[in-house]
Amino acid sequence: MKQRVTPEMAYPKIRHYCGYSERCHYEVREKLFSFGLFQKDVEILLSRLIEEDYLNEERFAVLFAGGHFRQRKWGRTRIVYALRQKKVSEQNIRRALKEIDETEYLATLQKLAQAKWKSLKDEQYMNREAKTTAFLLQKGYERPLIQHAITTLKSGKET
Repeated sequence: MKQRVTPEMAYPKIRHYCGYSERCHYEVREKLFSFGLFQKDVEILLSRLIEEDYLNEERFAVLFAGGHFRQRKWGRTRIVYALRQKKVSEQNIRRALKEIDETEYLATLQKLAQAKWKSLKDEQYMNREAKTTAFLLQKGYERPLIQHAITTLKSGKET
C-alpha cells in the first residue's frame, strides 16, 4: 500500500514544480490532489505558493500567450481556448492578449498565409483559398483577419 504524502512533504515538491516552469492554479491544484492530499491541505499550500510568488496566474497567462504566439504561431482564438482549458480567469486572459503586439500579430498572420498559399500553388484556385483559410482558422486566427490576408495575397503577386 502506498504511503500518504503529508503537506509538509508535498510542499518542497510542489515548490520545485512551480519553480521549474510557470504554472496555473488548476495545474498545481491537480498535482497536489495527485499526491493524495485533502482539499483543506491543497488550499493551504496553494495560498502559501501565491504568497511566496511561486504561483501567479496573471504571469502564467501572459507568458503562455506570448510564448504560444511567438513559438507556435497561434492566433488569439486558440490561445483563449487553451487558457480557458486551464481554467484561467477571463480577466487574466484579457490581460495576456493585450501583451501581444498588434502589428507583430498581423505580420505573423500574413507570413503564415503567404507560406501556406505558396505551398498550395499546384492546387485549384478555390481549393487553395479554402485550404489556406482552414489552416489559419486551425491556428486560431480570426476569420475577418484571415479574409483580409487572403485578399492581400490575391491582389498582390500570386507565387
